[in-house]
Amino acid sequence: MKKRYASIIAVSLLALFASTAVQARKDDMDVDRLNNSLNQLASDPSLGTYAQADQALARDAVSQLAQASSHDRPHALYIAERRVNQAKAEAQLQLAQRQLNQLDQENAQLQLERSRIDATAAQQQLDIQRMQYQLSQQETERLQAQGQAAADQAAQARAEAEQARKVAAAQGRVAAAARKQAELAAKAAKALRSQMQDSQSSGSSSGGN
Repeated sequence: MKKRYASIIAVSLLALFASTAVQARKDDMDVDRLNNSLNQLASDPSLGTYAQADQALARDAVSQLAQASSHDRPHALYIAERRVNQAKAEAQLQLAQRQLNQLDQENAQLQLERSRIDATAAQQQLDIQRMQYQLSQQETERLQAQGQAAADQAAQARAEAEQARKVAAAQGRVAAAARKQAELAAKAAKALRSQMQDSQSSGSSSGGN
């Protein structure tokens, strides 16, 4: 009978030890799983540098889970998993915020560059308009100068024509005076010849008597 009880006790103890070992192994698997998650997060080239405080809290929670009693273990496991998930989420959030800030900076830089390009284009357009205005002014001045030169030439031509008219008129008067003088001279010569002829006729008549 005693041997039978001893066997029963031995089997019970063996089952208890086995159950404890299985539970301990399960506990170790949870701790390993959470530690692996944290290690992956820490080694992630994109996320590892973010949420350092949350990662530290998560590691502390996992450490407390590893040391928790069977009574406190469910709550410790819940806290540890929450801490690990929170560390991941916070790291992702910080990365997203940094990317958003970087995009905002790039957008601001692009806006600044666009403003600079617009200002340069506006300045170039202003320079072109100023050059066109200067060319227009020069063309206007050239045309005005040509017009003034033409007007001066026309005035000079009119003055020369007036002078030529005056000269022609003077020459006409001189010619008229010369003709008149010639006519007078011709009349005088004719009269003189007539007198001479009369004188000769009178002399001949006197000699015959």
